[in-house]
Amino acid sequence: MSIKTCLISTTVALATLISALPQITPTDAGESASASPTVIGAKSNAPLAPSIPILPPGPDATSYPRTGELQDPLAAPFTPNGGLGTNGSEPIYQVISDFDYESIALALYQEWIELDLFHYGLAKFSAEEFEEAGLNAEDRYLIQFMAEQEVGHATLLTNILGPAAPVQCSYTYPFSTVREFLDFCQKLTRFGESGVYGFLNHLNSRESATLLLQSISTEARQQMIFRQFDGLFPMPVWFETGIPQSWGWTLLAPYISSCPANQTRLAWQNFPALTVLNNPNPARLNANLTAINETISSIEPSEDCGNSTCAPAITQNRTIPLSYPGREVFFSWETPGRQVGPNGSYITSMTAGEPAFVAWVTQLNVTYSALMKVSGTTGSTLQPDVATFAGDPAINGTMFVALTDANVTLSPFNISMINPHVVAGPALYQAG
Repeated sequence: MSIKTCLISTTVALATLISALPQITPTDAGESASASPTVIGAKSNAPLAPSIPILPPGPDATSYPRTGELQDPLAAPFTPNGGLGTNGSEPIYQVISDFDYESIALALYQEWIELDLFHYGLAKFSAEEFEEAGLNAEDRYLIQFMAEQEVGHATLLTNILGPAAPVQCSYTYPFSTVREFLDFCQKLTRFGESGVYGFLNHLNSRESATLLLQSISTEARQQMIFRQFDGLFPMPVWFETGIPQSWGWTLLAPYISSCPANQTRLAWQNFPALTVLNNPNPARLNANLTAINETISSIEPSEDCGNSTCAPAITQNRTIPLSYPGREVFFSWETPGRQVGPNGSYITSMTAGEPAFVAWVTQLNVTYSALMKVSGTTGSTLQPDVATFAGDPAINGTMFVALTDANVTLSPFNISMINPHVVAGPALYQAG
């Protein structure tokens, strides 16, 4: 095994960001769109370069002397010199670059599906079904309140983007039971949260980044609550990871069945899908025995942890972990060229060479393990044994894996540099 580790209107003010949205109802999930797409592929024009090169640090990156003493005159009393957006200018909460627009538009696509998903789950399942899964009326109201939070988030991002902001679409969901609904929610909110962390500190509009931080901090709480509802330890990591926008769009797009004809499209890439064939099953008494293509509902009753070690709870500290270093993980993946997303109007693509590594993106780490036993579009790897620091196991929680052609040294701030090397993925891996 080879492992490599490395750490609104043009003058809109904040007061005008609160506005009314039309009445929103959950989609008729499960029905695929039949209309043929009128536009195919991601939004594009004439790229300036085939990719962004990985460069060394800038000349002044390490020039500030970290002595703890003031190096420049105070900007004002009790106000150290430096910072961005600190010169007293009135903040304008709107996008100011293509990067801003495309990133926040992706975040809005995510908010719309979460709003629909929470409503849909509450409408699909009866009170008795929720009670059987361990959730009472108060728990169901918490899910309803999270849907109401999404109304606020969608309103906020719509006003930051302006009149062409993406609107709500129709969706297809892969669950048929309450437990599968809860597990899907904790996974979808995971890549929604991580998708924003990946671009938040790169936004040109620092004002918009401030508001987006305040909304994504709420979503982080939602993800933890769904982990609790799913019978998982609520926060098993020291750091929450960020992923590139194209990773978030790759994970989100397959659940969008159709959008209005005039919907604003996105510029992000859709990578070929990656499937973890023996993804640890959180409903199993021993998730290490998860079979190939197993689902929450397909396990035998004798293997179901039910209301014992994985019932909804403030916390669950399982005796048997969901995964472990050295575990063999099996994959299958698609080749490029598949139509995905609303009305099948986006095409999966990649520019990488042959798959050689599995990238494990978690916490502060991008860790690589060798892809083994490759046969066509299947293969396996061994789960790495790696820590962030101070002995904290890096591979934990709901995290991300992708196939790559190289083991490129990356860290949280330049994680998007991995994209030219992605063969397939990402996929979510239920490490803990």
